Amino acid sequence: MELTTVPGDPRGFAAPADVVRSGAAAHRPGTTSELLDGTRVTDHWFTVPLDHARPEGPGITVYAREYGAATGPGSGPVAERPWMLFLQGGPGGKGVRQARLGGWMKEAAKHFRILMLDQRGTGLSTPANRQTLPAVGNAEEQAEYLVHFRAPSIVQDAELIRLALATGPWTVLGQSFGGFCALSYLSWHPEGLERALITGGLAPLDGHAERVYRATFGRMRVRNEEYFARYPEDREVLSRVYAAARAGGEQLPDGSPVTVGRVQMLGMYLGGNTRMDLLHCLLQEAFVETPDGPRLSDAFLHGLYQQVSRAANPLYLVMHESIYAQPAEYGAATSPTGGSGTGSAATAWAAQRLVEGSPHLADFDPARSREPLLTGEMVFDWYPELDPALAPLAPVTEALARRTDWAPLYDREQLAANTVPVAAAVYTHDVYVDRDLSLETASRVAGLQVWETDEYHHDGLGDDGAAILRRLLGMTGH
Repeated sequence: MELTTVPGDPRGFAAPADVVRSGAAAHRPGTTSELLDGTRVTDHWFTVPLDHARPEGPGITVYAREYGAATGPGSGPVAERPWMLFLQGGPGGKGVRQARLGGWMKEAAKHFRILMLDQRGTGLSTPANRQTLPAVGNAEEQAEYLVHFRAPSIVQDAELIRLALATGPWTVLGQSFGGFCALSYLSWHPEGLERALITGGLAPLDGHAERVYRATFGRMRVRNEEYFARYPEDREVLSRVYAAARAGGEQLPDGSPVTVGRVQMLGMYLGGNTRMDLLHCLLQEAFVETPDGPRLSDAFLHGLYQQVSRAANPLYLVMHESIYAQPAEYGAATSPTGGSGTGSAATAWAAQRLVEGSPHLADFDPARSREPLLTGEMVFDWYPELDPALAPLAPVTEALARRTDWAPLYDREQLAANTVPVAAAVYTHDVYVDRDLSLETASRVAGLQVWETDEYHHDGLGDDGAAILRRLLGMTGH
């Protein structure tokens, strides 16, 4: 089988002498280094088909980083331990880089070799961004290319990687969007899984994307109320920030404007327990006195920029609503607002349409509220207009938003007949992955065990990952 790399990929390779082929995958091990705590880190490079339905077509590079602790209780040498594949949240998030193991990774490394995947298009894998996508063609051609960057393609990559590593079924840990990918793995390649562990990542198996946002807007309203009950003084500070944004003249470090909608994006902080306190700290230093009066401080503008800019992960915006896009026969053409929704399987800026068309969401709409509530992971069509890293990608983002030809993300019949041990942590007050929709999905996956807890929010794996991992492993018989 011939594999040629796509344009713009400086790390691609066809089949050098040190590559080991397995199925459609080509594997080139990289260097091994040692961290300060003795953890061994090895680079791995793989070539996989861009389109898994056409293995003879163009190939892309997928990078993964192996972490192996030097010691582990009763586990023997690192090379003899089973693999754990970590699927990162996102979309568009690269694998975690660690200089020292801690949290869930330190716990996992006692028993597993951890493979940290840079999902296709991210990190050191073949990049998909404003610099590389023009080589693919126009907006429609770019959209056809990016159709292959969703969860089913990611897990096809993972399965080819597993075969290239010549290992048996492995454990997969999926956080947030990584959990969506785990459900795709259970759908299309259950034979590759020893067990699946999911944290804050049980996606709805069908229905329009509006289902997700209708639920999460409600969760975000409650979370806003909790935040301002905890820090009531921040209402007045946020009001002043909104006023400064409406007055114009304030800019982020990249020169782009501060707008009310972009300030609302600070609601991303509300997705975690401790991150809520970080938002308070940021608002505490929102203003500085200048000879011309109070202005938004550089510290605040930098903090806002870190939440707003997609320079480091453009696929988060470009692909965001497509992670819910399904064929019409999966109920994706039916809008939960009543009626036919868009009349097709197009996501068509689902969150934005809900805000603009729903009277009960007026408190999130800056056009109807002078002091709108903070938002969360919702995306809007003005994002690429304002972000310099996204502006060149506005046409392809719009093309994906209007696309109606989507393949299934999940095999519902396979999930209903699942035999792979699965354990999922569902966070009661999760503002990104709704609890009710998560439990609906759990009820449709045979054998899936749920641990529901209100102790953590969406970032529970970062807060107390070792304890969460131990519990999920125990639920699957490890």
